[in-house]
Amino acid sequence: MNDSNESPTRRISGLTATSIVVANMIGTGIFTSLGFQVGGLPSGFAILMLWLVGGVCAMCGALCYAELATALPRSGGEYHYLGRIYHPSLGFMAGWISATAGFAAPVALAAMAFGTYLTGLVPGVPPLVASLAVVWLATPMLLGTAKMGSWFQNSTTVLKVALIVAVIVAGCFISKVQPLSFMPQAGDGKLIASTPFAISLVYVMFAYSGWNASTYISGELRNPARVLLVSVGLGTLVVTVLYLAVNAVFLRSTPMDEMAKMPDKVAVALTTGPYLFGAAGTKIMAACICVGLISTVSAMMWIGPRVTMVMGEDLRGLRWFAGKNRHGTPMRAILAQFALVNLFLLTSSFEQVAEATMFILQLCAFLTVMGVFVLRWKQPDLERPYRTWGYPVTPLVFGAVSLWMLWHLLVSKRAESLIGLGTGVVGLILYLLSVKNRPSSPRPDPTHEPQ
Repeated sequence: MNDSNESPTRRISGLTATSIVVANMIGTGIFTSLGFQVGGLPSGFAILMLWLVGGVCAMCGALCYAELATALPRSGGEYHYLGRIYHPSLGFMAGWISATAGFAAPVALAAMAFGTYLTGLVPGVPPLVASLAVVWLATPMLLGTAKMGSWFQNSTTVLKVALIVAVIVAGCFISKVQPLSFMPQAGDGKLIASTPFAISLVYVMFAYSGWNASTYISGELRNPARVLLVSVGLGTLVVTVLYLAVNAVFLRSTPMDEMAKMPDKVAVALTTGPYLFGAAGTKIMAACICVGLISTVSAMMWIGPRVTMVMGEDLRGLRWFAGKNRHGTPMRAILAQFALVNLFLLTSSFEQVAEATMFILQLCAFLTVMGVFVLRWKQPDLERPYRTWGYPVTPLVFGAVSLWMLWHLLVSKRAESLIGLGTGVVGLILYLLSVKNRPSSPRPDPTHEPQ
């Protein structure tokens, strides 16, 4: 039987699950990453290869997560997978990271970007005030019914994709284009093997983060064995195509040196506006991006608290976070994440948070994908409704790219990487403190609940 506390009803459709994946992936990264890349990679081909490598890596990860999510069908993401595959302490550490860096920090980053772009639309509005406002306005939408949340998420995601497509179409019809080739040129191979490429991959993988979003709510999905694969696979494919097209449009329309020397690289998309839409281009781009970031904030504020909720169900010391309102919404976990997001907004900068969170999140994703090998070895007879396409190459590709990126990040951004690792250590300490209060009779494992 289903655990009533874990999954009271399966209310989330495949459309909403895919919308959540797309909304989580298309956030700040697509509008901010290019400014950090063009200085070290002055090549159209190298930059598009960067985004293609990121897309392939994300797809490999998504296919691996789909196997784990259908074999171990419970909400919670890495908290559930790493705890089941390796050890509960590692699962708790991953859950702690997801509850803090994994969702609260990216929500803050999306809100920070919203504030930055809103100043291009409405000059004089303090960016911090705008950042706080979008979080305060989006959160109440998540405290109601799942139907209301699904409607809001689907509509804002469709609007976001439509606006991005409009930007791409506009880029195809501009009269003046930059003298830039997207075909391989002499020296591109050296650029692709360089440290700037690896470091830029950090920002790209940050932009792609969210391809596993629907696995965090697998306990609430209708027909999860089918919906999980479709949502992560289709969502990642759609976003990869959009990312390649948007970056090609930005590079085709705007001089590289102008983007590279911008003092505020987070606002790079505003620089492209006049080249795409003329005199009103800055305001048009700012409006498009602000609307899109609303769905990003909503999606991450929706699914992030599910991790905290599941942790509260398992550990008596965190039981307060498992509380739900009459609609079955994890109200306490949402409010806890809301408070943490506000803390990030008031104390953190974009680049520091992005680099620190990306390191530790990529490390957790690496361990989870490698878990496909471990779980097949430890439980070869476990029912797997879906098996990773391309196994064992698929997880090996993800693992190789992840290790390469993590190594370069650790060497070049040591302080930020250590901050990320420190976040994980704090999680382990909290586990040691909370495990003493674990119930003597463990909760039933819903891994084999009927589909």
